[in-house]
Amino acid sequence: MRVHLGCDHAGLDLRDHLVGWLTDHGYEPVDHGPQTYDALDDYPVFCLRAAEAVVRDREDGLDSLGVVIGGSGNGEQMAANKVAGVRAALVWSEETARLAREHNDANVVSVGGRMHSLEDMTRFVEVFLAEPFSGDERHVRRIGQLASYEQTRELPLLPSSATDA
Repeated sequence: MRVHLGCDHAGLDLRDHLVGWLTDHGYEPVDHGPQTYDALDDYPVFCLRAAEAVVRDREDGLDSLGVVIGGSGNGEQMAANKVAGVRAALVWSEETARLAREHNDANVVSVGGRMHSLEDMTRFVEVFLAEPFSGDERHVRRIGQLASYEQTRELPLLPSSATDA
């Protein structure tokens, strides 16, 4: 599996660690930067590239996921989610990493480099990469609603439970 990585200065340590960890565990890491520390760099520059690469790979039939890393992971997740076809999840535990894949079929994971230990963050990424999407009908339906909205900008119909008085 190919894993696209993007970060800002706050994510460099984890990114550098993950490149080696991914290689050692049979993944193909693709680093979208930055290459050097710059305390004033802008995470969208790197996270958007990583997210776009995930979508391109998947459109080409390749097994691909992404990891974006910042101080909190919030902005990086927001940036990745601007790319059509990306479902980026901010994770802060093994359970949120597992559920991001199992229930939401997330294709990009975001972690906060200043929020957790290197060991914990590596474990979150490991769980995310290993967990398959469940394919349960309710999850497929929900993801379909998001994908439809992303393309059409038409809101899904309200269920009867929202309109019954």
